[in-house]
Amino acid sequence: MQTTVAETAEDVSNIAFGFMASKSLFAALHIDLFSHLSDQPKSEQELATAADIPLNRITTLTTALRSIGLLVREGGKLSNAPASEAFLVKGAKYDFGDYLRYQIDRQMYPFLQQINAAMDGSLDKDAVDSYASWMSDPAEARIYSRAQHAGSLGPGRTIARLVDLSDARSLLDVGGGTGAMTVSLCKENPELTSTIIDFPNVAEIGWEFITEAGLVDRVRYIPANALECEWPTGRCAVLMSYLFSGVPETSIQSLIEAAFATLRPGGTLMVHDFMVDSEKAEPQLAALWHLQHMAFAPEAASLTAKRIIAAMSAAGFETPVEAEVVPDMTRIVYARRPG
Repeated sequence: MQTTVAETAEDVSNIAFGFMASKSLFAALHIDLFSHLSDQPKSEQELATAADIPLNRITTLTTALRSIGLLVREGGKLSNAPASEAFLVKGAKYDFGDYLRYQIDRQMYPFLQQINAAMDGSLDKDAVDSYASWMSDPAEARIYSRAQHAGSLGPGRTIARLVDLSDARSLLDVGGGTGAMTVSLCKENPELTSTIIDFPNVAEIGWEFITEAGLVDRVRYIPANALECEWPTGRCAVLMSYLFSGVPETSIQSLIEAAFATLRPGGTLMVHDFMVDSEKAEPQLAALWHLQHMAFAPEAASLTAKRIIAAMSAAGFETPVEAEVVPDMTRIVYARRPG
């Protein structure tokens, strides 16, 4: 069915005002609004009192949140929509509010101001133009890393269920950040040990999480830029999660070839990232995520599972498998080194 001009105009308007919807979510997380509504429904006045925010501001914010489906109002009381209760309440099993509040709101949104300059090549020499330069700032590395940890635990559990590593004893987690994926994989596979490569400032923070997880005897860090340092060899498995979307496109093939050399015969390479279907330009969230990455990683490119599979095959891997990890956002491609 052909799209009408009116429908297209509506779509354009929705896209143009989408950032306001995002900021309403971030504002709610900033005042812990969803947690205030988790114990029981509240009126606008009760919520204003609990959050210590003037009533007119609470009313304006909650109206916006109801308009985008994050809150519901029945019988004069506000309550969380099911997804808000599951994912945005502090301490909930699947809580990733800190990921949205700190990494997306405080870091990613300001970077979007760079996207025009990144597109036309006029990005200022002092601007952040890579993960390496960004993570060289200890304060920024801490904000990013702690938020990313919250956002990676869930996908890590999914990957641990999808990929059989029961026979694996050693993992190399390339660009593994604070170790959220390593933690999930090690908990699922009690005989597995892991080596994580990431920037020094990130490694320092990551060790705090590894300690909290009780894995200090099974995990070690190589504090370095994974694109520049030497990797250990003879690994049973290699994981690259959220790595390819943040590195130059020209690095992908060499990274996959490095993984092949690092793995022992029969070892498994896992690539997890935002991936799109290039023909359909979907899922939408993955496509948009690639765009925002370009603001501070201008040499990166949209990823497809097809592209990753082709690169793995060219490097010598066999029997590649792809699967969805985060619905409508991320996928994993994994394959074995022959032998």
